[in-house]
Amino acid sequence: MTQLELAQPAAKSRHANNDGLLPLLARAVREVEASAQRGKATPINRTKFHVIALLMRQERQRAKSDPSLDDAERVETLKRLDGIASILARTAARDTSLIALLEPDAPVGEAARVMRRRMLESAGLPVEEEDEAPAAEAIVPPELAERQVVPAGVEARTRSNPFLAPALNGTPRRTPIVRLANWELMGPLLKAFETGAGGGAASMPLPEPPPIDRLSPKGLELMPHQARLLEAVRLGHRTFLLADEPGLGKTAQSVIAASVAEAYPLLVVVPNVVKMNWAREVERWTPQRRATVIHGDGEDLDAFADVFIVNYEILDRHLNWLADIGLRGMVVDEAHMIKNPQSLRSRNVLALADRIRRRLGASEPLMMALTGTPLINDVDDFRAIWRFLGWTDGQRPGPELMARLEATGLTPADHGFYPAARQAVIDMGIVRRRKVDVAADLPSKRIVDLPVELDDEAGRSIRAAEAELGRRLLERYRKAKAGKLGAELTDAALIRMIASQELDESRNAGSGNVFTMVRQIGLAKAQLAADYTAQLARSVGKVVFFAKHIDVMDQAEEAFAAAGLRTVSIRGDQTAIARQAEIDAFNRDPEVSVAVCSLTAAGVGVNLQAASNVVLAELSWTDAEQTQAIDRVHRIGQDEPVTAWRIVAAQTIDAKIAELIDSKSSLAQRALEGVQGGGDNEDSMQLLTLIGVLQDAIARG
Repeated sequence: MTQLELAQPAAKSRHANNDGLLPLLARAVREVEASAQRGKATPINRTKFHVIALLMRQERQRAKSDPSLDDAERVETLKRLDGIASILARTAARDTSLIALLEPDAPVGEAARVMRRRMLESAGLPVEEEDEAPAAEAIVPPELAERQVVPAGVEARTRSNPFLAPALNGTPRRTPIVRLANWELMGPLLKAFETGAGGGAASMPLPEPPPIDRLSPKGLELMPHQARLLEAVRLGHRTFLLADEPGLGKTAQSVIAASVAEAYPLLVVVPNVVKMNWAREVERWTPQRRATVIHGDGEDLDAFADVFIVNYEILDRHLNWLADIGLRGMVVDEAHMIKNPQSLRSRNVLALADRIRRRLGASEPLMMALTGTPLINDVDDFRAIWRFLGWTDGQRPGPELMARLEATGLTPADHGFYPAARQAVIDMGIVRRRKVDVAADLPSKRIVDLPVELDDEAGRSIRAAEAELGRRLLERYRKAKAGKLGAELTDAALIRMIASQELDESRNAGSGNVFTMVRQIGLAKAQLAADYTAQLARSVGKVVFFAKHIDVMDQAEEAFAAAGLRTVSIRGDQTAIARQAEIDAFNRDPEVSVAVCSLTAAGVGVNLQAASNVVLAELSWTDAEQTQAIDRVHRIGQDEPVTAWRIVAAQTIDAKIAELIDSKSSLAQRALEGVQGGGDNEDSMQLLTLIGVLQDAIARG
């Protein structure tokens, strides 16, 4: 029984008087009509149009079957509903994008459900629990409903092809789950990767490449490792965590994979800085296909393109039309950016991925997550990526992975479960190739530390600040050690607690903390790093200079100008067009000697292979960030060995951070390259740095 049927006893008086549902619908439809007369319906009026159509259809069914209505009342009710229907039809004729909302099976979004519930409540009608939709079904959260846009080109595409091709593959046979039915499996699966269970690189078996490359366009040729993945796509594999190290051509592989799988329309979600590069790669590798880059509200969108490229920051306003345009594939570049499933960015990506799978069913869309550094903090970063790919629902393995685990004949209580489970996940589509695995295609790289002495006033000030930090931590430690906590906690736990307290306070403190010290060290090293860069530029050619702080970049650029060196600058506040112009100038103009780059803004999606030397003037807080920076140079197209010169301030916490960066790389090695291990401290770099400062202070007494 519907909520309208539950309200039958009150229907007569409500319809006879000017209250109840019908007058409410009449007023609402006039508002929508007036909006359409002024131009295209706004998002909120589109939602209102859809809700009116839903309630009108339900009320018509009720009026025809309600025995409590006499003939006169039934005729009057149907007449009023016909009037509302006529206004809806006229409105849809003015704004044809509304026609689809009149269909009985038009998807009902969360915003429409909320508005429908409010209209029923305003009419004095009860609302059943079934009106509430599961949160996972909502593409557009209520707080984003007002932000949704529908570019004019999208409406034209919808009118030209209003019916999406149905998925005809049928429902796949489900494997009965018996042995693992009552087991919690996400924790064991993650643990299997954390410890590198079973050894071996985390890469699925791939077929041999075909003898003749028939996929790349004339003048280009795929490398063997690229061709092997594309052969797997040709043979029917459709989900990939493509975790190749940076520089191995992940973009080209995914672009051609879409062509092999006929996964068009294809959505590509990327960081803002690489949108233009993605469009170039689509044109380069699949010249028969059209790509469009979505900017802002999509005013210049080519809605008839095969590939839609959008950055994470504006995806939220394009969710509605992307969900309904019939996507057959989705690529998420720098997929580690969705590692937090609770963030709005991740929820948007995951909602679209779920919608694509629900619509295509067993026809398996092409889903690819690209990242050279899938793990930033810990193996929990896998959760959102696996969910995007459909391998899990976030809490449990999906049907296919569950069937693979069940087929092992093991449970987490069995000794061999962890390596078998790890391999089951890998076989779902993890592909990880390192540069050493394709050494014939790429040059080697090396990182060389250059210790520098900070023997000026700035250096003395930094060392004094570090000494004061050590004394402060040591005093806290001694007080805690002498108190109740000293008896309750181990020494290691006490040291960690003191360091954690200091880190929390440092985030809000103005000076004298680990963050300000690192920045001061960067400023103190800036001139030294610039001088060394200038020497390299004069002796070996182009150099890429990376720094973390803007004032360090400014100081270096002044030094290069004084030395007579031409530079380009790649920073976070540039537009994509300006950034690409700087990149092109560095790679093509022989007069440009140095690219001065932000470590965070230029760490992804930037090709600077005209250089073979990198100077890291400041250290990152993560090994992944450092690797991304170096691999702007060490990538496909590079024909010389690459050297990264890491400028390290000796006898400061800079040296400690360098050691920690190197030790942190073991996490990715265990998870993706099969290195055995476990038990390494995976705390944040900042916390580990403070622990080291306190340990040194304790050792000195």
